[in-house]
Amino acid sequence: MTLTSGLENARPFGDSHPDDGIVSHSPALRDALDRMQRVAPIDTTVLLTGETGTGKELMARALHRRSSRQTRPMVTVNLAAIPEPLVASELFGHEAGAFTGASQRRMGRFEIADHGTLFLDEVGELSPDMQVALLRIVQEGEFERLGASQTRRVDVRLIAATNRDLRTEVLAGRFREDLFYRLSSIQIRIPSLKERLEDIPLLVQFFLKKYNDAYGKKISGLTRRAQAVLLQHPWPGNVRELENVISSASITANGDFIDLPDLPEGLQQRPRNAEGEEWRPLSLEEVRKVHIRRVLDMCQGNRLRAAQVLGIGRTSLYRYLKHDAPAIPARAKSRTA
Repeated sequence: MTLTSGLENARPFGDSHPDDGIVSHSPALRDALDRMQRVAPIDTTVLLTGETGTGKELMARALHRRSSRQTRPMVTVNLAAIPEPLVASELFGHEAGAFTGASQRRMGRFEIADHGTLFLDEVGELSPDMQVALLRIVQEGEFERLGASQTRRVDVRLIAATNRDLRTEVLAGRFREDLFYRLSSIQIRIPSLKERLEDIPLLVQFFLKKYNDAYGKKISGLTRRAQAVLLQHPWPGNVRELENVISSASITANGDFIDLPDLPEGLQQRPRNAEGEEWRPLSLEEVRKVHIRRVLDMCQGNRLRAAQVLGIGRTSLYRYLKHDAPAIPARAKSRTA
């Protein structure tokens, strides 16, 4: 049995660009994409939040493509990957002789992105001194290269991203409150993969096509037991983890379908559930019941909200609840919308 894609039924999000790499028919992600569509043409700073691996850079690129700066460069900086002493030079550039090893003048990322978009990933990693420097350029649009006295001005649209709760960081004194408010005038939260489980089949087919092309394979889908493992996995690494799983499985698979032995060893182990019972493969019907129960719990038993999250009508949800009565906890069924 193959994991069907549903790609032909995926909702197109406005003028969705094929290179965005954003594929979904999940109500949770739809809200974020709709907000992105409205915000993109407005030349304002945007803060993208969400767990690692949820696709914040893809969302940033989608914002850039729909902005008035789309013909200008988009420059990406992962602040978590740059040693702290080099961040200032990376962002603002330096003059020759500004520090040991600075043998020639170098433009910073802000200058390179002039009249375009600068994406600062993991902005929560900035040191207090660099937060002050970033606040200045966000407010005034000006800075100096290291070792220079000349003030330079740039016109850059800033998109920042973080997997941290910056409000908590502000309260803890680790992030400047004024910078937080400057960066977060518009916030877009990217939901985790566990909040959009209905997208797993769609994403699997998307990544299969990508890696079939890359590796010269003709893999059609997954066996039923491989499906069951993917649908039960908690995906702490989110969409990035799922992509890595499909990429590696596409390499090791010999036939037309990815089977359990093709999956990474960690996924092949039989996990235990919250009650300590050994995990067992579930049919798609059982997975549907589990998913409805989780959504009801997340919505605290509010059936109207649960139906919205599931992308179905309330009447359909009631029908599922009646049909699946033994599988739905009594406390969830007792609450009203």
